[in-house]
Amino acid sequence: MKSRTALQMLSVMFAFAFCLTASYADVKPNALFSDHMVLQQGKTIHVWGTANPGEKVTVQLDRQKKSTKTGDNGEWKVALKKMTVGGPYELTISGDNTITYNNVMLGEVWVCSGQSNMQWTVSNSNNPDYEIKMANYPNIRLFYVPRVSTGEPQKNVNAKWEVCNPSTIPGFSAVAYFFGRELNTRLNVPIGLIHTSWGGTPAEAWTRQQELEDLPIASKIVEDGKNKLANYPNQLEKLEQDYLDWKERAQLAEYKGDPVPEAPRIPDDFRRHPWRPSGLYNAMIAPLIPFGIQGAIWYQGESNAGRAYQYRELFPTMIQSWRNAWDQGDFPFYFVQLANFKPGGGNWPELREAQTMTLSLPNTGMAVTTDIGNPVDIHPRNKQDVGKRLALVALAQDYGHDIVYSGPMYKAMEVKGNSVALSFDHLGSGMVTLGGDTLNGFIIAGSDKEFHPASAKIEGDKVIVSSDAVSSPVAVRYAWTDNPEEANLFNKEGLPASSFRTDEWPGQTVDNR
Repeated sequence: MKSRTALQMLSVMFAFAFCLTASYADVKPNALFSDHMVLQQGKTIHVWGTANPGEKVTVQLDRQKKSTKTGDNGEWKVALKKMTVGGPYELTISGDNTITYNNVMLGEVWVCSGQSNMQWTVSNSNNPDYEIKMANYPNIRLFYVPRVSTGEPQKNVNAKWEVCNPSTIPGFSAVAYFFGRELNTRLNVPIGLIHTSWGGTPAEAWTRQQELEDLPIASKIVEDGKNKLANYPNQLEKLEQDYLDWKERAQLAEYKGDPVPEAPRIPDDFRRHPWRPSGLYNAMIAPLIPFGIQGAIWYQGESNAGRAYQYRELFPTMIQSWRNAWDQGDFPFYFVQLANFKPGGGNWPELREAQTMTLSLPNTGMAVTTDIGNPVDIHPRNKQDVGKRLALVALAQDYGHDIVYSGPMYKAMEVKGNSVALSFDHLGSGMVTLGGDTLNGFIIAGSDKEFHPASAKIEGDKVIVSSDAVSSPVAVRYAWTDNPEEANLFNKEGLPASSFRTDEWPGQTVDNR
């Protein structure tokens, strides 16, 4: 098997070398440059690709023209000056050959990433027939990055821009689409959506290797990944022997007329596994850089819920790794807090807390969704409100709209006798209870750390919480369950309060790092 593997590897290497040479024969821009693309207005326009070594390449967009020569590696890149919203334009790239891209727009570009709830399609969301039928938005453009994991940062992806219409939208990310539709409608500018997500994936797979290795709390993640990679050849050797043993037993079973035993399982190839640390960053983020973007939206966390305390550092590190690599400063990064669900582990509140703590990073924002999930489905179909709530954050923080974009966020507590007064930010026009006069979802504890259901009421800009079972309260928690569907504190604008706790007592995931 070793000799056959070596022969196969040599064949792949020769094929790769041939393809590499062939691809450099003509000017070949990165896949992000195609018909119908959206370029980010107000930022330097980077255009790059490959050609023959030493070849002169000229890029022209509207009245801008810039030339460069490829290096010995056949790579080239030019930087065009900032432009304002507009189009359609032609983008021409010429060297030994000439390529012209049509219907190029200047507008707002957003990267849309995460795991399955970002990957979830329009066709599987609420009212799919209606949404698909109405998806005629010629100034929304879609770019769908294929799902690949690699060990080294890649230079390109196999994708192209498409115009949003009923034939292109069904399989696209619902959250991304509804986010982009809201921006397009409210801003009346072209919107480019780069969808790059993979269901069931953890944050470490989306984090650049340099930052991941520099993060002490992620040392076990990095070490485990290296061990799995190192052990894969041994697994293949064992598979060969297991196969030979099985084949002998299977032939004997057939001869005797007995049931054939189950064949040995082929081990997962961790080299291309979506959980490989940095693997998705390498193949699904790195090839997009340095394409100009306004920001990113993110829906992920379910796969890290069992390591929520670790996520407190891992998630901000992932965000910073993208910002470091893009070299565009602290671009906006807005994310979805986990919805209500009954996973049974009891660690989702701690993951939501870790997400909330990430708001300490500059230019971040969070959409709370504990009121629009599905307790028995980890993929709630209401992606319309998720996209809209993310868009509210962008409209307020990036586009200057004077709107309420968040529900109440816990700020401080004050003990008053046997009750606790809680104050909040993002009150909007005032706090209200949704679905009746009783305010639900609060629990309270004394120094014994035993929590009891609490009575709660809104008094002006505060919530007063108490319980007959707790005479000297020290801590309050709100919506602190996997499925806080009874929690009903909102502002009058209809946005829910985020779950929170006033204490810092160790949680159940504190040792899962």
